Amino acid sequence: MVRRAENGADLLDREKSRRVGALAELWPFLRPYRLLLLSAMTALVLTAAVALLLPMAVRRVVDNFGARDGALLDQYFGAALFIAGLLALGTGARYLLVTRLGERVVADIRKAVFDRVIGMSPAFYERLMTGEVLSRITTDTTLILSVIGSSISIALRNLLLFVGGMALMLLTSAKLTGLVLLIVPLVIVPILTLGRRMRVLSRENQDWIAQSSGKASEALLSVQTVQAFTHEGASRAQFADVTERSFEAARRRVNTRALMTVIVIFLVFTGIVGVLWIGARDVRAGEMTAGSLVQFVIYSVMVAGAVAALSEIWGELQRAAGATERLVGLLQAEDPVKDPVRPVPVPRPVKGEIGFHAVRFAYPARPGIPALDDFTLTIRPGETVALVGPSGAGKTSVIQLILRFYDPDAGRITLDGVALSDMARHEFRREMALVPQDPVIFAASARENIRFGRLDASDAEIEAAARAANAHDFIAALPQGYDTFVGERGVMLSGGQKQRIAIARAILRDAPVLLLDEATSALDAESERAVQTAVEAMARSRTTIIVAHRLATVKKADRIVVMDHGRIVAQGTHESLVAENGLYARLARLQFTDGQAA
Repeated sequence: MVRRAENGADLLDREKSRRVGALAELWPFLRPYRLLLLSAMTALVLTAAVALLLPMAVRRVVDNFGARDGALLDQYFGAALFIAGLLALGTGARYLLVTRLGERVVADIRKAVFDRVIGMSPAFYERLMTGEVLSRITTDTTLILSVIGSSISIALRNLLLFVGGMALMLLTSAKLTGLVLLIVPLVIVPILTLGRRMRVLSRENQDWIAQSSGKASEALLSVQTVQAFTHEGASRAQFADVTERSFEAARRRVNTRALMTVIVIFLVFTGIVGVLWIGARDVRAGEMTAGSLVQFVIYSVMVAGAVAALSEIWGELQRAAGATERLVGLLQAEDPVKDPVRPVPVPRPVKGEIGFHAVRFAYPARPGIPALDDFTLTIRPGETVALVGPSGAGKTSVIQLILRFYDPDAGRITLDGVALSDMARHEFRREMALVPQDPVIFAASARENIRFGRLDASDAEIEAAARAANAHDFIAALPQGYDTFVGERGVMLSGGQKQRIAIARAILRDAPVLLLDEATSALDAESERAVQTAVEAMARSRTTIIVAHRLATVKKADRIVVMDHGRIVAQGTHESLVAENGLYARLARLQFTDGQAA
């Protein structure tokens, strides 16, 4: 039903929780705000205590209705009003403190989860949809917010009212309290029985919500492809199916909760009516005062209301427990690619020598199909190396491994003689600039998209990089120039314009290692020639690795490495490889002959 994480642990469908105690996992997030938590608990206890005092004041008023001393009656009414005022102030303070605590903790949880998942390697996301992760950050944290900011405090308050009310009921009338206690087992049984069923349904409901979020995210991010293939109907049907399954789980959960509420409230208030009938007979017999009976009834209503509230909140706590488990699962998930405990410093200055030593690698989703097989290659500092070959030859996999998005199954990869696995990823990645085959454009201005390459770059440096990438003219022609918002994923730009912005971003980064993965594939001939000139100029002072299908873009490379089925089958200059009459020569004839024919 859901996708499983790479390490085999199911983050989204873990073993069903059997206890609300899973909420204890929230304590690390509550700990920094102990003072705020203590203040909220103090306000909660005080309001519960004040609420328990109110029936005593009511008893005094009732018992003194017939008193000749009106001043005494006024005092009792004044005391009741004072207690009501304290209750109002305490309740307001409790709401303020608890709500603020909930918002603060949930904000911290969201940040912690995002901090964790943003650093996960692509291997982690091979079997986990990003839409499902986003659902956890939004839907599950909203559940936790409702619990911390409301449900837990209400539950504790009602628990105090239940315990205190029972104690004061016992002091008021032990006989009537004994009769009330006979009802308690009848109330607890449906809470435990139906509560277990509700917990399972709540978790199922949340899982389907996460899947619907993943489906919607996937379809909307690819909306042009969906529409181009007239796949709207199928996408609607898939989303509707998942949403209906979520609704069905929610309907069963709501029905179960409603049934539990009906049973509990009916049993509780039936018991109260029976006890009140017996109490009324005791008043008529002179065994207790009318005020005492009223006091007992109020306490009974408090206790009954507390039990009913606890039965409803129990379901919310169970849902939040499941949400907490899922979020903690993300926080504790193991990244298949890990930084060493004591990372080796990146050699300074970085020369840019890259070495592949007998590397074997298969993607986790395709473990039986090697992307690289006994791959050995040394790229000298400042050398421009082009990787060519048919689709599936393993060219892009070389780029993925240099950035350590994945770890090889065997062999080692080095930068200036130091294994990548011995260094911190964010340290050596600072020395690399990437232009991917599918350029990523953020929902920001053109200027901010280029500045992504180096956040401290000045506007002049950004413009210079754009000129070098042949992007300045079209950016300047935009409605607000460099400050024009380019839309989500750059929907306002053409494919070639996106690629030129991505190239400008890499130029601005000015890193010693430049990685170009089909960087000019979306450019027209004129733009490609201009960008190629910029890339050649930039490549003179840095190590450059170019992945290309179009051989015209790599003819001037210092060395061309021909790959097939994850192995190197030939390497040399354009002229020498053509003379060998091997795979490269065959590819060259296909491309250049077709081009001349065209």
